[in-house]
Amino acid sequence: MATRNSGGGGRGGARRGKGGGRGFGEPEEEKRDDHVKLEGTISQVFAGGQFEVTTDAGAQVRAQLCGRMRKFRIRVILGDRVTVALSPYDLTHGMIVFRAK
Repeated sequence: MATRNSGGGGRGGARRGKGGGRGFGEPEEEKRDDHVKLEGTISQVFAGGQFEVTTDAGAQVRAQLCGRMRKFRIRVILGDRVTVALSPYDLTHGMIVFRAK
């Protein structure tokens, strides 16, 4: 019985065009250009991965970690400096996209 070389049609073959249009080389901040980005400090930690961030402007924002930070298990604790991406539609909810060192 002869073996077949599957040229990408079956299992184990080379995948072509499976990126889904996502730019993995681009940083998270550059992908979402419609979000408003603010610097702030974690002021309170809630259950379920929610945080309250006090921005440098003095506003209180409820935020959660972005997917990439959850994937790589980036820890955020009380008092950390973070960058929050806010939706232009609701400026009270945001997404933590960067933790400063």
